Amino acid sequence: MLVLAIETSCDETACSIVKNGHVILSNVISSQEKIHARYSGVVPELASRSHLENVNIVIERACRKAGFGINGIKDSISAIAYTRGPGLAGSLLVGQLAAQSLSFINHIPLVAVHHIEGHLSASLLEHPRLAPPYLGLIVSGGHTELIIIRSMGHYEYLGGTRDDAAGEAFDKVAKLLELPYPGGPVIDKLAANGNAKAIAFPRPHMKGTWDFSFSGLKTAVVNFVKNEGVKKRSPMQVRDICASFQQAVIDTLIEKTFAAARHYGLHTIVLGGGVTSNSSLRRQFNARAKKERRAIFIPSPLLCTDNAAMIACAGYYKFKKTGGLSRTDTVKTDPGLPLENW
Repeated sequence: MLVLAIETSCDETACSIVKNGHVILSNVISSQEKIHARYSGVVPELASRSHLENVNIVIERACRKAGFGINGIKDSISAIAYTRGPGLAGSLLVGQLAAQSLSFINHIPLVAVHHIEGHLSASLLEHPRLAPPYLGLIVSGGHTELIIIRSMGHYEYLGGTRDDAAGEAFDKVAKLLELPYPGGPVIDKLAANGNAKAIAFPRPHMKGTWDFSFSGLKTAVVNFVKNEGVKKRSPMQVRDICASFQQAVIDTLIEKTFAAARHYGLHTIVLGGGVTSNSSLRRQFNARAKKERRAIFIPSPLLCTDNAAMIACAGYYKFKKTGGLSRTDTVKTDPGLPLENW
């Protein structure tokens, strides 16, 4: 079974074709990083315009890489999946209209996928034998969430960020330090040569809940930089700030995630989201999992960031269970779409 998926939730225009839920035949991604870099963040209007310009191009490339042209969709594809939400309204709409058009023209069922479901499914692309129940941690620019996957399509939401997501905090700290956008990869690189113990930034553990909060940590970095004097910062001090900030984020994520795994008796942990491509985070999560004798699955960096292969994977399992939507069903995108069972 081949699933064609379209992902346009934020600033990546992506299309992928996946066989039987885990064999990636193509995974094309058009990045808007250069467009938004001058603003140190994603500009929604520019994002949706770029999706309009690129969505047909990435679909055609994905089909060609999969071994058939766009005219071969009707005879090759079993279902078309797309990201319904959450995300930017205009960006989501472009992906929805593209998917609905392909569905209608080619008489192929449509599958609406939650963006977080995609990230939770990313590890299945490389580990198809991975089976629930397991604990999922999603860490990205817009999300920091702990979710138990009881079975495919059956979720138990534990907690999420009450303010800034971890990835958002990375970008804001990078902007404060006058570093390039996106901030996560830059901080990761600089932190490798910094002292993570140089500055005692707080660890916002939010005791008594499974929620996260990174706004206070971000403010602590702001106050430190102001007190030290922006103009007087040396390259070494910038590296120490990056390392200390990054370690505070990682410590918080690790402690809360493994505490939840112990509390709920879950042996397996699955990570997803763009921030989980951070090299130090990956190394430390793997080390803790080994120490606690728990299985941990972290997708390859390309599958951590937004991509359509993860949407195709989630769409495959949802289609097998629900049969998807008919061509006449009306489904609207939802920028604040909650994660629901199916």
